[in-house]
This record gives sequence, structure tokens and C-alpha cells, in this order.
Amino acid sequence: MLFGAHVSAAGGISKAIDRVEEIGGNAVQLFTQSPRMWRPTAHAPEEIARFRERRRQARVRHVSCHALYLVNLASRDHTVRESSLAALRATMATADAIGAEAVVFHVGSHLGLGFDDAVELVEPALRELLELTTDDLWLCMENAAGAGATIGRSLAELAVLADAVDRHPRLGLCIDSCHWWASGVDVSDPAALEAALGELDARFGLERLRVLHVNDSQAPLGSNRDRHDYVGRGVIGDGLATFLGHPAFAGLPAITETWEDRGGETEDLDRMRALRRRGLRRWRARRG
Repeated sequence: MLFGAHVSAAGGISKAIDRVEEIGGNAVQLFTQSPRMWRPTAHAPEEIARFRERRRQARVRHVSCHALYLVNLASRDHTVRESSLAALRATMATADAIGAEAVVFHVGSHLGLGFDDAVELVEPALRELLELTTDDLWLCMENAAGAGATIGRSLAELAVLADAVDRHPRLGLCIDSCHWWASGVDVSDPAALEAALGELDARFGLERLRVLHVNDSQAPLGSNRDRHDYVGRGVIGDGLATFLGHPAFAGLPAITETWEDRGGETEDLDRMRALRRRGLRRWRARRG
């Protein structure tokens, strides 16, 4: 398993590598532009080149680019949909330029339109974006916590979208532990986690799972509230060992998005590694 964090790209996109190297990560996630503005960032060619070189030097083995928060491919507002698609195109272009392995995005919210009608809006945009993927760069839908009319509260909803684009070979998944917990999947319980991963395998195939977001939760199980907490410090707590230690996750990048930045003294990735080791022991004991 690879371990990393979502870090800032302020001061130049290559600074993301400097920052994740400082905290001991070998995987990283970043925004390619301000997450709360539609206007894309124009990255200088020398910054792109430095990103690739620093990645090689720092031995960072996975890079994810997270789409901005404003994206809503299911909006009834044509302008919002077009802006969302343009922003995702820009993210895909930058991700390709820096050699990233994944672009992670939230599909959005149908805002009362209804899921079936929303799928008809999302499908053409998804097809266009998937044309921008490569053998190395995948487009990954992230599961949602389930608040309001958000899309992706269940694997069943995400599977409908995958079917709508004919199971494109480079459409992947990002699973967030906090979102799964909020939507009712007890990631701390081995039986519940096995059942959820069995469903994922049946609906998608485990090979489509490309990225893990490892976040604790401030909200109770099944609350549909997306309230991240530091790894091991929230209500899931030590139960994240069960999540991190599952054998199906071997080799995947585990990215925490909520962490305490203390520079070289940052402890969050160390806690993730310790939880992973504890979880591996639990799963070995469970399986005999």
C-alpha cells in the first residue's frame, strides 16, 4: 500500500511533491486549480517539468488530481453543466501533463430532478471526459456520503453510470472511508466491509478501484453527513485498521485529506501505516 495526503499546490504545482515528500508520503493528491473557482490555472511549462523531475527524485509512486468542488455534471442548469465539463477537461489536461494516474471527481447532485433523469445529463459529459483518459490516466468517480440529492451514495448508483458509458475500460472508482461510513457501510466491521467489497467486485470488478481516501468521521454511522476527522481520532477510530488492512487494498494509494500539517513532524501518515499493520494482523487472524 502507498501512503500520502492531499496537499496544497500553492506557489507552483511542483510544490505539491515537495510538501508530500516532507511528510514522508509516496503518494499525493492535489487540486490543479483553486477548488472554489471556475477559472483554470495556467501552469508554466517549467513547473510541469519540475513536477515530473521532483516526483522521480522523491519516489512518489502515485499522483491523483481532485476536481474542484463546484463540479456538478447532473445540474439542470446548462451553464453549470458546461462549466463543470470545462473544469474537468482542464483538470484532465493538467493531470496528463504532470503524469498523474487518476482524476477523482464527485458526480454532483440532481437537486430534485431525480436520479434517472440526472443520468441522462451526466452520460454525454462522462463519455467526453473518458476520451481524455490514457493507458496511464483514469477517470475515477468518488462515492458520496449521501446528503440530499447527491449522486454516488451507493455502489448501485455509480454502477448505473458505468453502464451508461458501456463500462469504459478506464472508468475507475475512488472509495472514501468517511463517505462509506456516512452512507451506512461500517468500515470498522469485517463482515460489513467484506460484504461491501463483495458488492463492489460484483458490480465493477476490484480492478476498477484505483484510489482510497482514508478519512475518519466526526458523524455517526449512516448519518449521511460528510464530516471528516483526522485518521484514528474520529468516531471510526481504531476501526480504520480493519479498513486499511483489507487484503483487497494491497498496492493501492491511501490518501488522507484531513491531516494536521506539522511539516516534518507530521504524524498522520505514521498513524495510517500503524493502522494498516494492525489491520493486516486482524485479517490474517480472521482468515486463519
